[in-house]
Amino acid sequence: QVQLVESGGGLVQAGGSLRLSCIASGRTFSNYAMGWFRQAPGKEREFVAGISWTGGSTTYADSVKGRFTISRDNAKNTVNLAMNSLKPEDTAVYYCARHTRFRATVVRTTTTEYNYWGQGTQVTVSS
Repeated sequence: QVQLVESGGGLVQAGGSLRLSCIASGRTFSNYAMGWFRQAPGKEREFVAGISWTGGSTTYADSVKGRFTISRDNAKNTVNLAMNSLKPEDTAVYYCARHTRFRATVVRTTTTEYNYWGQGTQVTVSS
């Protein structure tokens, strides 16, 4: 069974930065792409960023390009999301998720492509 645990959320002023981390249990972490999603109140969960199993390919939502950076450390079973220049519209619960396919060559952006999810961490950006 895979467990994902996020941390690093909090309250920050607009223009500030936060770094989210997600640690995964199990030995297979390094063989799967990982993604970060977010869900604001009353809205659907949306893709934020994804990284391939090797870490060599990353994908970002247009709304966060140039501000957020996803990275992974396979030796530590962690995936991180560095968030800079935060805006009030970034306020949401952020989730990390593991891709469904072993060594997928393309980082997918839809929730249906991910089958393990963390419990989420709240990010609140004040104006």
